[in-house]
This record gives sequence, C-alpha cells and structure tokens, in this order.
Amino acid sequence: MAPITPSQFAEIPCRFKDTYQWLSTTTQLVLLLFLSLLLSCNSSMDPEPPEEEVIDPGNEIVDLVGAELNYRNHCGGCHGQNLSSFVEREWTYGNSFEEVVQSITNGYTNNGMPAYGATFSEQEIQELTDYILTEIDGKTQAMLEEENPDLSGLISSDDLTFRLETLTDKIPGIPWGIAQLPNGEILVTERGGRLFLVRNKGHLVEVTNLPDIVSEGQGGLLDVTIHPDFENNSFVYLSYSRANPSDSSELTTAVARGVLNGNSLSQIEIVFTALPYVNSGTHFGSRLVFDTEGYLYVSVGDRGRRDTYPQALDNAIGKIHRIHDDGRIPTDNPFYTTPGAVNSIFTYGTRNPQGMSIHPETGAVWEGEHGPRGGDEINLLEAGDNNGWPIISYGINYDGTTFTDLTELDGMEQPVHYWTPSIAPCGMTFVSGDFYGNWKNDLFVGSLKFEYLHRLKMNGNEVIGHETLLDGIGRVRDAQMGRDGYLYLVVEGPGRLMRLVPEQ
Repeated sequence: MAPITPSQFAEIPCRFKDTYQWLSTTTQLVLLLFLSLLLSCNSSMDPEPPEEEVIDPGNEIVDLVGAELNYRNHCGGCHGQNLSSFVEREWTYGNSFEEVVQSITNGYTNNGMPAYGATFSEQEIQELTDYILTEIDGKTQAMLEEENPDLSGLISSDDLTFRLETLTDKIPGIPWGIAQLPNGEILVTERGGRLFLVRNKGHLVEVTNLPDIVSEGQGGLLDVTIHPDFENNSFVYLSYSRANPSDSSELTTAVARGVLNGNSLSQIEIVFTALPYVNSGTHFGSRLVFDTEGYLYVSVGDRGRRDTYPQALDNAIGKIHRIHDDGRIPTDNPFYTTPGAVNSIFTYGTRNPQGMSIHPETGAVWEGEHGPRGGDEINLLEAGDNNGWPIISYGINYDGTTFTDLTELDGMEQPVHYWTPSIAPCGMTFVSGDFYGNWKNDLFVGSLKFEYLHRLKMNGNEVIGHETLLDGIGRVRDAQMGRDGYLYLVVEGPGRLMRLVPEQ
C-alpha cells in the first residue's frame, strides 16, 4: 500500500503500435512486437507503492491473523511495519474511517497507489482501516524512534567487526542522496526539495538557490553528485522532478548543475531533461554517477508507463543516459546515429533504477532497480544493452497476476542478480580500497522494505554470497563510498547520516 497522495485515476490503453514504430522490419523485431502484444496488453500503467515495497510471495508473514496480517504483508513495506508513515502526518485525502476505506479500495494509480478493492473483501478493507487508525492513535514519531534497535556497540559481520558513527540524526523529511566534498563535508538531498551540507561535528546547513523542484509522489529532490574536478570548478549536480513549463501537471526527471559557493548555488543550468513530460508521480529514478573518463550517467525510471516507453528508443523514459559534464551528447553513444532515437541513451528497458555505482577496478557502470512484485535487479551495463523491461521479468503484478511469462529472451540481458521476493533496493555502492578488508569490491545495497544493508559478496562480476547488516536500522536511502575511504549511509526514520568504521 502506498502513501495516500494527490492523483487522478487514469486508464491508459495498450499502445504498442506507437511504442514500436521505431523498430525495423526484421524478423527478430517483428517477433518481439508480437510477443509484446500477447503478453503485456493488460495496462500501460504499472501501479505500485511509491517505494516498491509490497511484501511478496515467499516472504509473507504468517504468524499473525486478520487485519494485522494483511497490513504486514501488503502495506508495511511501504508505510513501515510500525505504521511510521501514518504518524504525525497530513493526510491529503482525509483520515476519517470512510476516507481511508475509499483510498484503500480505489487507490490513486497515477501516484503509485494500487487499488485493493479486488484484493480484499469489503469487510477486510474495513478491518484494515480500523487496525491502522487504532494502532496510530496517540503515537508520535519520537515514540517510534525510541523503538529503533541499539546499534551503538561493536557489530560483527562475516568478515569484519565495525561500529556505526552517526554524523547527524537531524536531517528533516526523507533524505535521498549523499555526496562527500573534498574537504570532508557531505551534501545530503531531502526529497521535499531541500539540500543540506553536513559540516564538522554534524552541523547542518541548508544550501540555497536550488532549481525549481516539484515534490510530488515519488518525485522531488533526488540524487546529488559532484564534478570529478570539483576542487577547481565547484560544480554540484542534482537530479530532481521538474514540471513541464507548458503544463504544470506533467513532470519528468531533470539534472541541473550549479557552482557551490559556501551554502548557496550559483550559475544554475539544466544539463539534462528526460522527455517527454508525463502526468505521473512515479518512477523518476534517479541516480547520478561519473565514470573514470568523466562521463555522467543518469538513470530514469519508466514513469509507471511500462508498455509505452522503456522499449522504445524515441523517448528518454526507462533508460540509462550518458552525457558530457555540460550536457552535450558523446558522439560514440550507442544510438547517436540511430534515426529517431534519443542519442543520450546508453541502455534501455529499465523500470525504476534507484541505484548506480562504478566498479572500483573495472570502471564499469552497475545499476540497481526496483522490480514490481518481486524481480528487483542488479545489472552490469554495457553500451546498447536492452535490459528487457517489461518483456522479460522475474516479477508479477501487485494483484498476483502476470504481465509476462518470459524471464529471458534473445537480445535482452539477464541481471547479474535479482531478488524474489523484493527487498526494495535504493542506493548502492562498491567498497573500494583495503580499509574494509574482505569487503573490498563487494556491492552494498540499501533495502527500503526490510530496513537493512544488503552485502553482495562478489568474485569479479559474480555474486557468490550474501549478508544482511544493520537489521532494523531504518529505510536505507543511499550508500556511498566517501572520498575519505569510509562507507556512508543515509536512512530515514529518523533522517540520519552515518559511516561504518572498521574496528582495527
């Protein structure tokens, strides 16, 4: 279940004729179109919780009964198992019994809230509503924070003993992305549209003069990174949701850069805009990374229009893009000379990529994305790759039905790793250097749903093991290797910036 946020219901027809108008008439691509029509014409919308956290088959909680069981299995991943997103919040559509019943029953598809009228009976919805309103009565956020696990002592993993050092626990709202400056200070984005600078001793300073950001649904101020030559040019890059200048109801993912002077940005310019603008509040992506050659990669989600955009090259939606630092398009991009294609596209067939990292030894770009109900993926990106969404997937619809029977197809890449059930991955980084011992070159991924840090033990490009760390720490929004060699995390509930310090 997703947060109850503003939207209008929208029924979007299957439009594969438009989606595939760019394809050639070769036998292979005609077959691909035919399979798409057969397998995916249930809806061009991909309704879901705003952070991809519906509890999936195989991970359902079974030792509870009734409304509590339904909440934990269908709602808790997004709203918090402790109902945290309902506590001390403004309910846009009302918090009366009747209004909550209406929201659960009909949903708000355009902002990612599925309708549960076909999933639960009328009585089950009423019992679920009563459970939510009863459980949050009298609770405060401070009371919920007191229930957080004590992670102040030494923590032992399979290969390392470490401790957590909290730099600040005062980040308001929903922190989303982090980037460390050469002087050790850390930029932190807040999805509501604010950028903070965490200075020495955790002092929080708000950075002013940001671009025009629209915080709606999953949108807002998203990722942040700095230019590889920041020490000389002071460029900061922000990804965010931007309104269509001609129609404020339509949004898209954009990237702006500005010069950081103290606690203010100047010389703001937009270097990337993912067209077209879409009347949707879901699946913006978005992560930013510079590779070792100075190219900037931008991840963009499918905006909840899975059957319209990800497989077509004539739009920027559901893609990973590669640009120069000033927004120019590299002439060696894979589709630079393809007629009708958006020439910034590096790979396509992507759902909602909220993780991206550069391998510390190979320099390759890796990407992590939310699946639907199951099928979260980690992908190794190579120029021109089709990562398959939504033609192939290891996930299903949120109501339990299928949208494709295919998990692989010629011409489409397999993920390096996938999760079924979903963990709702958000933010990821490779550990580099020798500071963390046997963690070197392993991939660390934040989990929104289960509130832990997931370690993928790597041998080259192969996952050879798993470990969950910091269980119950909060919804992990980003994980980044700092320029100082420490592994940093930012979590919500409360908003905290932390680093993992090895016990020497």
